[in-house]
Amino acid sequence: MNIKEIQEDIVAEFAMFEDWMQRYEYMIDLGKSLPLIAEEYKTDDNIIKGCQSKVWVHADLEADKLVFTADSDAIITKGIIAILIRAFSNQKPKDIIEADTQFIDEIGLKEHLSATRANGLVSMIKQIKLYAVAYQTQLS
Repeated sequence: MNIKEIQEDIVAEFAMFEDWMQRYEYMIDLGKSLPLIAEEYKTDDNIIKGCQSKVWVHADLEADKLVFTADSDAIITKGIIAILIRAFSNQKPKDIIEADTQFIDEIGLKEHLSATRANGLVSMIKQIKLYAVAYQTQLS
């Protein structure tokens, strides 16, 4: 699946829930199913700057696709990064760089987060795209 198709699936899944309490519960479940980052990558270099909670993201290039792993010390934040990992992992760096993040607005995530968590979300997206730029440069 390409990024756009995955994002459409995520939007459709969130649309099934009637209220934000159900959506938060779903995000928490997504966080629990997140493929965990190896302990060796839980370093200051992999912490997302600008997040209220600790969030670690690591990327590896496998074949020509980026594979992300992540973890967080907060359950909501772990759910947020799980959504982003699902949307962007196993994709080509060029596709990640060019990807739209409109699906975040479509599920209403930003408007239902505190200001600090919303800033953290922006920082997570920025870091994922920075990894893509770094690996795209290596591929060129």
